[in-house]
Amino acid sequence: MEELQKQEQVHTRIWLEEPEPDNPFAARTAWCCGYDVFGGMLGQARWVEMLYLLFRGEAPSARQADILEALAVALANPGPRDSSVHAAMCGGIGGSTAAACLMAALAVGAGQLSGGREIFLAMEAWEHCSTELDVWRRWFVKPADAIGSIWPTPEHPPGFDPHGASTSMPVRQTLRCLTELSDGFRLSWLEKNRTELESMAGCPLALSGVAAAAMVDLDFSAEQGEMLYLLLRLPGAAAHALEQKQNSYAQFPFFRLELDNEPVGRSL
Repeated sequence: MEELQKQEQVHTRIWLEEPEPDNPFAARTAWCCGYDVFGGMLGQARWVEMLYLLFRGEAPSARQADILEALAVALANPGPRDSSVHAAMCGGIGGSTAAACLMAALAVGAGQLSGGREIFLAMEAWEHCSTELDVWRRWFVKPADAIGSIWPTPEHPPGFDPHGASTSMPVRQTLRCLTELSDGFRLSWLEKNRTELESMAGCPLALSGVAAAAMVDLDFSAEQGEMLYLLLRLPGAAAHALEQKQNSYAQFPFFRLELDNEPVGRSL
């Protein structure tokens, strides 16, 4: 490994490749954070273990892998009501390319309402408040200012649902599942103190809030959590975009569009 590192010109702590002797542009071996990907991990490691290794630089424990896998299932498809999925569906029904549909989902799903930035802010709140109710109470009154940030001031407490009247069933089910799997302290504390936090926030807990607590328990940084959240929500956006590609625009499930001068027999 040390000899390979001396020869390597690409500087990264994540990935190391040994080229094929007859093709310097093809890898003979590939190592991720010290693990032989194709000679040791392939067929043995789970996808979420590879994700954790890439982001954290170390292999997860069995319990950490179970938590991340359960979280991935919960986040895999935000559903057609979610704005990021809706954006991908619009791309699909309009005939956009696969990449364009996914980029639409990422762009719309990157913000401060159930998006990647909300995860970032919610994770920062956990780092600041930990499990101190008094600190949370002060934070709800005056969240930390993002000095020099390009983002506007959030219009609701990150991790909570500004449109909700009560905690939704999927949120409660996800929180219970992840709490049972986790050996960290934030998820269990969140489940125990959820109603009091909701009273302070003035709105119910959202799935983004559960995801943020889980990612902090998994030792991800706010930057890592934001990126991972965007990634884990793409499967649903992709599936819904593909489904809409098979339909006519007149069958779009949200808004029916009728044109007075539509060519007879033409289907888009």
